[in-house]
Amino acid sequence: MPHTLLLAEDDRAIRNALERALTLEGYRVTAVADGVEALAQAHRSRPDVLVLDVMMPGIDGLQVCRVLRAEGDRTPVLMLTALVETADRIAGLDAGADDYVVKPFDVEEVFARLRALLRRVPPAPAPVPEPVAETRPEPVGRFVEAAGLRMDPQARRAWRGGRELELTRTEFELLELLIRHAGIVLDHSTIYDRIWGYDFGPGSKNLAVYVGYLRRKLDEPGAPQLIHTVRGVGYVLREG
Repeated sequence: MPHTLLLAEDDRAIRNALERALTLEGYRVTAVADGVEALAQAHRSRPDVLVLDVMMPGIDGLQVCRVLRAEGDRTPVLMLTALVETADRIAGLDAGADDYVVKPFDVEEVFARLRALLRRVPPAPAPVPEPVAETRPEPVGRFVEAAGLRMDPQARRAWRGGRELELTRTEFELLELLIRHAGIVLDHSTIYDRIWGYDFGPGSKNLAVYVGYLRRKLDEPGAPQLIHTVRGVGYVLREG
C-alpha cells in the first residue's frame, strides 16, 4: 500500500513540481500552501510522513512541527529550507524535525531521505479485538481539548468545564479552529479562508462579530477570558 505524504510549501511552482514527482514515485500526496492548513490536514488524515517548508506565511514549518510534537505526534518530518546556517538547522531539529533538505535540492535526494525516514518507523501493531461489552468505549482522539474547553467534532458538541455550549455551525467551526491551534495567533486572512473560504478584506467586521458571539457564550463570571485579540493581526485562544 502506498505511503501517504503531506506536503506543505507556499511556493506554487515548487509545490506543484514536488507533488507531481512524489506522486510518480508512488506516494499518495496531499499538498497545501501554508502552515495552518498543514496542521488541519495532519489532524484529519494522519499521514505517514510530512514534508514541510520552513518559511511559510502565518505559521511556519517549525511551528507546525512544534505543535505536532507537543501533541505527541511522532510522524516523521522532512524540512525543506533555503536557510543554510548551522544554527537554523539546529533550530529545526530542536523543533522536532527528523531531517533537512536545503534548497535548491535534487528530487532524488528528497526521495532517498524519505525512504530513510520511513524505514525508521516501526510497523503498526496487529489490531487487538475489542472485548464484547454492553457499552463501547469512545473512539480514541474523538475529543479536542484546550484552555478548559472540550469539543466533540463528530457530534458537534462543546463544553466549558461542565457547561455545554449552544453554538451555531459557524461559531462551532471557528471555536474548533481556535482550539486546534491554541496558543498560536491566527491572522484574519487565515481565519476567513478556513471558515468562510474567502478573505473579506480588512474593512470587514464579519469575523469580529462572530468572535463577539463566541466570547459571550464562553465567558463566565470570575473566569479568565479565553479568546484574545492581537491588534492588527488576529486572535488567539489561551487561558489568561
